[in-house]
Amino acid sequence: MADSREKGYHPDGTSSVERGTIHDYVPQHQDDRYNFDPADLDRVQRKLKQRHVQMIAIAGTLGTGLFLGSGFSLGAAGPLGALIAYAFVGTTAYASLCAVGEMTAHAPVSGTFPHFAARWVDPAFGFALGWNYFYTNAISVPVEISAAGLLLTFWDTNTSHQPGYTAVICVFACVINIFGVRWFGESEFVFSLIKLSLITILIITGLVIDLGGGPNHQRLGFHYWKTPGPLAGANLTPDKPGLDKFLGILSCIVQAAFSFQGVELVAVAASETESPRRNISKAVRRVFWRILLFYLLGLLITGMIVPYNDGDLLKSAGTAAESPYVIAMTRAGIKVLPHIINAGVFTSAFSAGNSFLFCASRVLYGLAVRGQAPRVFAYCTKSGLPIVAVITSGAFGLLAFMNASAGGATVFNWFVSLSAVGGFISWWAMNVTYIFFYRGLKTQGIDRKKLLYYNPLQPYLAYWGTFWLFIFILINGFTVFWNFNVSTFLTSYINIPLFIILYVGYKVIKRTRFWRPEEMDFVTGIPTVEETEVPEVPPRTIGEKIAAVVF
Repeated sequence: MADSREKGYHPDGTSSVERGTIHDYVPQHQDDRYNFDPADLDRVQRKLKQRHVQMIAIAGTLGTGLFLGSGFSLGAAGPLGALIAYAFVGTTAYASLCAVGEMTAHAPVSGTFPHFAARWVDPAFGFALGWNYFYTNAISVPVEISAAGLLLTFWDTNTSHQPGYTAVICVFACVINIFGVRWFGESEFVFSLIKLSLITILIITGLVIDLGGGPNHQRLGFHYWKTPGPLAGANLTPDKPGLDKFLGILSCIVQAAFSFQGVELVAVAASETESPRRNISKAVRRVFWRILLFYLLGLLITGMIVPYNDGDLLKSAGTAAESPYVIAMTRAGIKVLPHIINAGVFTSAFSAGNSFLFCASRVLYGLAVRGQAPRVFAYCTKSGLPIVAVITSGAFGLLAFMNASAGGATVFNWFVSLSAVGGFISWWAMNVTYIFFYRGLKTQGIDRKKLLYYNPLQPYLAYWGTFWLFIFILINGFTVFWNFNVSTFLTSYINIPLFIILYVGYKVIKRTRFWRPEEMDFVTGIPTVEETEVPEVPPRTIGEKIAAVVF
């Protein structure tokens, strides 16, 4: 099956799918469910360089979820409970990225994993996943813009200035994306450097405070692990302390997922990355160490310097004031760093909104290219920018103004819950798609070990991710059953029927079916390695050698 399809493919560069010059190419599949027209594929251009991709991979997901949200997790589950929750969710995030990374190493094209789902599972599954991922990222844009504006209240407490701050932040995020992917890459490179510097400073400072190096010279060690203790209860079943502490860990699952959300950004950007197979493979391999170093070590230090029952920790200020690091520094008598932390967290929130806007626009573009969204969203400028998709996604940023009113703030909080649950569904679908992808390669006799990236733990990582993410989707709003609230229940679970409606509706209208392993198309519209990868120039100077290790 695969051999017959390769007859229409031209790896010698004379007629290139990658460069979009094939206008007379006829796919071997005449079935219109594929929606593959290589003449329309990837009008975007590869302008993201290796250093952009590597920095996005290293620090792309470091943001308010870790800098501020870790305080909520510490108060909800205690130092050990928060560490367990983040480590557990981290394994599913890693499984999801390994799955999408391997599929991207085979097919670095627009549309990324929703396209993979349509291509190797069922077109209806890809349709539902694509629109789920689009609205998840689109509604995350105003969430992060609003968070960035709120962080400014650390210095300016006049709430009447908030609409102005929100407008400026929204405009800047849109402008960066409208200027093109190179500007996006440069901005994220700078933001990632700031975030890496910030988390490194926080971990070192936290360790110094723990060992008694602060102005008050109080040595803490693991004191707070003993008093008040390693685990906190959720206060849902106080008469059963053991169960209550377990529920405390469960309550951190959604917060941990929000912290890891966006880990797949490097795969979304594959169609606009230079030498995507090589660069994304490097990025995926480094994710494990990033999770271990920044998230888990950061949480360990946090639990050592702040007790989980600290009164300031339980407040929701929305600024650096609620960061456990700021609380610890204030207690230790350090006065300057809190302002630096708030500035760093502000850039993190802006960076997150910037990234969510990028992801939403590229997935919308990918859906339109393959006929699963209105064709107008597939329009690209001469420089390769999907301008209509970018403007449409950027318009969601205007929803940040809802947070300025009491009624709007309620709806706004719904967006936060919806985005976290939508992220779970996307990760789950990535692992499901990989399982089908793995079966198809095996059936057609394609050696996945010849890809520039493959994980020896597959497909077991995908099985692990599929199972636990399905459980997370079901239990994410479990606390509502102790104190039932209609709006909380809906925001926790409405994504499930919405995904099913999208899937079933498309399936009934288009009459799609699951692809059998021997039917899966691993060739059409996919550029060869020769077309995408440029020769790697070995580093010569000391500076180049250091950059090669870091990036």
